[in-house]
Amino acid sequence: MSAQPKIHVSIVGVGLVGSELINQLLSIPDSPFNLFSLSSSSRTLFNKSNLIQPGSDWKSALKASPDKADLAALTQQLKQLVAENKRVAIVDNTSSDQVAALYPEWLGQGFNVVTPNKKGFSGELSLYNDILKASKETGARFYNEATVGAGLPVINTLKELVASGDKVLKIEGVFSGTMSYIFNEFSTGKPDGPSFSSIVSIAREKGYTEPHPADDLNGFDVARKLTILSRIISAFSTAPTNLPTLDSFRSVQTASLIPPALEGIPTGDIFLSRLPEFDSEFAKLRTEASTEGKVLRFVGVVDPVNGQVKAGLEKYPVTHPFATSLGGSDNIIMFHTERYSPRPLIVQGAGAGAAVTAMGVLGDLLKLA
Repeated sequence: MSAQPKIHVSIVGVGLVGSELINQLLSIPDSPFNLFSLSSSSRTLFNKSNLIQPGSDWKSALKASPDKADLAALTQQLKQLVAENKRVAIVDNTSSDQVAALYPEWLGQGFNVVTPNKKGFSGELSLYNDILKASKETGARFYNEATVGAGLPVINTLKELVASGDKVLKIEGVFSGTMSYIFNEFSTGKPDGPSFSSIVSIAREKGYTEPHPADDLNGFDVARKLTILSRIISAFSTAPTNLPTLDSFRSVQTASLIPPALEGIPTGDIFLSRLPEFDSEFAKLRTEASTEGKVLRFVGVVDPVNGQVKAGLEKYPVTHPFATSLGGSDNIIMFHTERYSPRPLIVQGAGAGAAVTAMGVLGDLLKLA
């Protein structure tokens, strides 16, 4: 890595993941990076000569910066660095649609883009195509490993499989740490257990759910991740597939777990106060699964053979890895391919958390070094 000029890194978003990323990045011995720019939702710290160093109080420096957050101005500053033949990488740690919409421009200007933000890769197809086009035209690279499975090697594994000529038969997995926790606790193979609403409440208290649990139970997070994987197969596969063209994550067949009567409830507190009304319905599903010797899991499937991309509640035998191997908020993804058949390639581990997500982002940065 030391043979290459150092990469000038600008970080947008300094929340939980962003702060952890900064700490990890600054801890690298003989670092191949110059960390020179930080942007929060309100302030920007930019100094290409006075670099952010290990042990520095960057939070206070950012808070005291006189410069307001301005992505247009930041873009112009980064363009100047590229004009000086500097290698530039911009890291988007937000979940913002507005920031993701800038990726084609940034790649078009020669900035490498690294991000855990799913929006640019699971939203409108036109934006995704613009990202691919800009990267191809300038040679600037984008990496988004942490958009699926946090720090787990899911996206890079899939890219290597399809680029090397392997044929993906099916990808199936528990892609949501929130859904993983809920159903690991709710459905253990026994006919009874704690109520569904109580587990969702506990998950919220532990910080596993969004403030409004409906934002997890609608399945959209899983649909976004499936969209990302489906598009990778379509874009990088050496052979044609039967996968549908997904205009956005909303094109995924997604079976929401929100009871119809609770759709549109404005706050998480009200939602949780009403959810016990439907505990008997979820309990019935658990009992039926138990009778069949199965458990319930919220699973995502990408099936290039049959042309399906779907997310929903499924039943699996109590001996299946989705029943025996998961704990807490783990993710597990099974790659069924021509080469990995009949035994699939399995990637499993923590699928959420600032430390592992930041590690996934840093791993992508290291690919540039």
